[in-house]
Amino acid sequence: MNSAELINSFADFAKDKNIDRPTMIKILEDVFRTMIRKKYGADENFDVIINPDNGDLEMWRTREIVDDDSEDIWDFDKIPLAEARKIEPDFEVGEEVAESVKLDDFGRRVVQTARQTLIQKIKDLEKEILYEKYKDLVGDLVTAEVYQILGREIICVDSQSNELSLPRGEQIPKDRFRKGESLKAVIHKVEMVNGTP
Repeated sequence: MNSAELINSFADFAKDKNIDRPTMIKILEDVFRTMIRKKYGADENFDVIINPDNGDLEMWRTREIVDDDSEDIWDFDKIPLAEARKIEPDFEVGEEVAESVKLDDFGRRVVQTARQTLIQKIKDLEKEILYEKYKDLVGDLVTAEVYQILGREIICVDSQSNELSLPRGEQIPKDRFRKGESLKAVIHKVEMVNGTP
């Protein structure tokens, strides 16, 4: 899978979930920086440039050129002079060299892991958005349809297919509900349980 396919598939997924462009770019950059940290140990000397509109991804590694017999040649942000001159023959000690890092350099497994991480971050963001939405609605009246009747609670579904819980203690004692019935309730509290609102 090339970078354009990965970014385009994520952009389509984010568009379906109504995620804004800055958030999408931030998530993509975080995932690619995580890939870089796993492969190289650090990401401070890397630049990640993403354009989700046309699927462009550029990753650049910047390293300082040091003398071949210097003790610093093993630092992740240094490159020996002999190696730098293979890239361009007129490099000198002290200059910086920028190398392009391709998605293929990471291997198929890492790219697949990145794709799964992107999807998981989107799902987490969706949960956070849902939590914030309902947190702002505490005290408001909502209409929902009875989805499932359990011993201690009734599970309802609102117009956006979000599950709402109506505990037995919060119900009027004489009320009886059937699956598929519509009911109105006041949102009493919103809480995260195991990462799910």
